[in-house]
Amino acid sequence: MGRTPFSLTHDDWSLHRKGQIDQERHREKVRRAIRERLADLVTEESIVLSRGGTVFRVPIRSLEEYRFRYQWDKGPRVGQGQGGTKPGDVIGRMPGARGQGAGQAGDAPGVDYYETEVSLEELENILFESWELPNRRPKDRRDMEVDHIEFTDIRKQGMMANLDKKRTILEAMRRNAREGRGAIIDLQPDDLRFKTWDEVKKPETAAVVIAMMDTSGSMGTFEKYVARSFYFWMVRFLRRNYRKVEIAFIAHHVEAKEVSEEEFFNKGESGGTRCSSAYELALELVERRYPPASHNIYPFHFTDGDNLGSDNPRTVELAERLLEYSSAMGYAEVISHGRESRLMEEFRRIQAPHLRLSAIRDREDVYRALASFFAPSRDVS
Repeated sequence: MGRTPFSLTHDDWSLHRKGQIDQERHREKVRRAIRERLADLVTEESIVLSRGGTVFRVPIRSLEEYRFRYQWDKGPRVGQGQGGTKPGDVIGRMPGARGQGAGQAGDAPGVDYYETEVSLEELENILFESWELPNRRPKDRRDMEVDHIEFTDIRKQGMMANLDKKRTILEAMRRNAREGRGAIIDLQPDDLRFKTWDEVKKPETAAVVIAMMDTSGSMGTFEKYVARSFYFWMVRFLRRNYRKVEIAFIAHHVEAKEVSEEEFFNKGESGGTRCSSAYELALELVERRYPPASHNIYPFHFTDGDNLGSDNPRTVELAERLLEYSSAMGYAEVISHGRESRLMEEFRRIQAPHLRLSAIRDREDVYRALASFFAPSRDVS
């Protein structure tokens, strides 16, 4: 039997992958910096107002390399420890060293930061990684099928890109054992195993998200911006992760009407507020266009809660009817003045585990509301 084109080595491949390892460390630093700033980034105006067509910059703490440094003042020095130290232990401090804080200006060196450009896609990868539409259930709709690729079989022939290394090594170990050798001496072509795939159709449950937004005169610039920031990320999350989810947009003051996505994000209105008008229209859409037998239904409503007092009971009654049809429902109130409305108090009395409420006082609460509404069902008590 001639020589085979395959060989097994036991080199330390980390040395050969130094560049790749360094790149992965850099990417992890970027991901960590983004996670720490998610609450700020979801309301970043350069992202939301550009409707997604931008890259943004994130400050990242630099990694200082070890080096020898001479001390010229001949004062006491920091020496090495007594042994047994662990990473992170402080083995000594420079006497009289000062850092940040009040009083005299510090003479200690600061922490170096630099900025790196991050694409919107990278931000979405981190932001959406743990989100889902909660409580989705199978519905009776046969035309909801999507194509999937599944690796279902292992064969002896295939493309080298699909080589299953683990199964190949196991097969080589079996053959060498059968031939009386305790270790892998060589790797034969017959040992190779390749993954193959099939294209399969999987049923996907239909769903509709009904986005309702108060556009009355009491909704100021801050309130409208917060609501639009929430819906901006909601729409991008749904379009990226679900191919069979429809979105209906409802804008309301004392009257409600279904609007296009463009109008929803740019429409300015005035007048009073009658929240029940939005829920009446949402129920009409459910009964006319999105029957619960074939759709998972997710209504979301953003308002400042400044509703006509006499309209609160009617709003709560309609919301409870809508809850009966819904897999999950969200109500968010922007309360920049610090107090929740009577309508929020009424909503808090509703005993429904799939009703998710959120009071938003500042921009950072938008991320908390998104994480709450799209948390997996098991994470919500």
